[in-house]
Amino acid sequence: MDEISALTPPSLRNGALKQRLRGHAGEKAASVQGDPSQEIDHFTITPSKHTPRPYQIIKGSVSAGGPLRPFRLLRQDLRNLRQRYKLDWTTFNQLIFASAVYMFFTNILPGLTFASDLYTLTGQNWGTIEVIFSTGICGVIFSLFSVQPLTIVGVTGPFCVLSENIYSLCVDSFDIPFLPFMTWSLIHAGWMHYILAIINAHDWTMRYVTTFSTEIFSLLNSVIYFHKAIQELQRVHERLSFAAFLYAIIGASGTFLIAIFLSTANSWNPLFHPYIRLGLTEYAAAISIMLFIGLPHIGELSTLDQLTLNFSTSFRPTHPSRSVFFVPFWQLSIKWICAAVIPGLIITILFFFDHEVSSIICTIDRYGTKRPAGFAWDIALLGTTIAICGILGIPPSNGLLPQAPLHSESLMHTEKDEIEFNEDNNVRAETKENRRVYEQRWSAFLHAVAILCFISPPLQKVLGLTPTNVLAGLFLLMGEQSLSVKYCVQIFSKGICLMKNSSPILSRSLYLLTPITQLPKLPSEVKSYLGVHCYTVLQVALTAVIFVVTLTKAAPVFPGDINFFLLCT
Repeated sequence: MDEISALTPPSLRNGALKQRLRGHAGEKAASVQGDPSQEIDHFTITPSKHTPRPYQIIKGSVSAGGPLRPFRLLRQDLRNLRQRYKLDWTTFNQLIFASAVYMFFTNILPGLTFASDLYTLTGQNWGTIEVIFSTGICGVIFSLFSVQPLTIVGVTGPFCVLSENIYSLCVDSFDIPFLPFMTWSLIHAGWMHYILAIINAHDWTMRYVTTFSTEIFSLLNSVIYFHKAIQELQRVHERLSFAAFLYAIIGASGTFLIAIFLSTANSWNPLFHPYIRLGLTEYAAAISIMLFIGLPHIGELSTLDQLTLNFSTSFRPTHPSRSVFFVPFWQLSIKWICAAVIPGLIITILFFFDHEVSSIICTIDRYGTKRPAGFAWDIALLGTTIAICGILGIPPSNGLLPQAPLHSESLMHTEKDEIEFNEDNNVRAETKENRRVYEQRWSAFLHAVAILCFISPPLQKVLGLTPTNVLAGLFLLMGEQSLSVKYCVQIFSKGICLMKNSSPILSRSLYLLTPITQLPKLPSEVKSYLGVHCYTVLQVALTAVIFVVTLTKAAPVFPGDINFFLLCT
């Protein structure tokens, strides 16, 4: 007991313990020949350093300023929302409108591909209209009420993989209806998101997510989009004639290459008027898509078979047994309501990290964002939309990659900042040009409203004119642009920034094949390219491992793989 008492802080000791401690300390002092320093050192030992107690740790975490202090980040985010909300609606121009058009195509068309997969693999429970409805309504909600409007939301590929496996379990193993079980899974995921927001999960989870792991995430999304493009062309090869397949390759390549070519129109000086070059640059993807949608209807090309997108003929759910967008979820038995907590937890993990990483990547330093973010509030809002989607019987939406950073890229512009220098009591002003993003809500709001309009049957028929080879070309474009997004590359062994806005991962991969004499000069803090090469090779290897998992029967653990690598790297 004396040794335990010796480790008790003086403020917590009672009189009897103090007397006992003094006697024990006197004996110890005598045994070391009267050296008082050891007695003093002994009294300064505290449990927080040597024997931490669980209740003390918990108390410190939930106290004022602690990482788990309930509602701390939510209160801060609400202040940030009030601070920036009016300013977010004051800026609108040609570039913002062009960004809205670009995001419309890059959001709705990939979503329709996922809708095609969901229609087949979820027994027609989800289809085109459910995906469009979810993307539109969630996009409008986030553009109006989120703290960070640069984040683009929509139905994601990982969730499609997960929902297909949940459907298989419900039908083949559990013999229960899919939609009520999925509704409860999403309701559980909704309140779990609330808990994460209340306990400030952003502060104590995303601190472990580095540039290394976010680059893996971005590269993985690029690989998935390239793979989706190949899958679309493979479907054409299986279902149509060889001539139609060859034209599909031309259509996909043409959509991709013409969009890339037109995006460089600003550098065509002195060709065309500056406004024409600007328009071609900003609407490059839209022009290319519209061109190759119309081209198959001209001349002899109209005789070729075309594989086009599926569409609905009325505003009602896809499944024939449903007439309204509402799920009677209360009819599920209590044991399956409880069992739905498990997929709800998986969905929570997937959506939390997806949305957080999307919000982080679209506001990295190169975009020059100045207004405050609000991760906790946005996660709570995400939980609300997840539960709403579940009750409506539509797939939920969350932060998209690479659409979120592509949104920021499309809003980049040049601003002139005046910097003042004081030299020998003389004030000197210099003008410096900086590239930064327009921080506003219009582009997110307009593109979401446009998507929501396409739940109407007439506009659905317009979507039905889109050949899938155009979609394949758009996938190639999105994959390429995701790879082109630049990040600040950190050497993990040194913890320093290698180059500000340095080459993207694709260029760094090419460094492996570049002679040493031709490589860019390194900063003085970095001695050789060995660390850079190891950094790049490890990123590519981890990306390949995760992607291979998505192609196997272990696909349901796909969200766990991503989150594991995000936290461990």
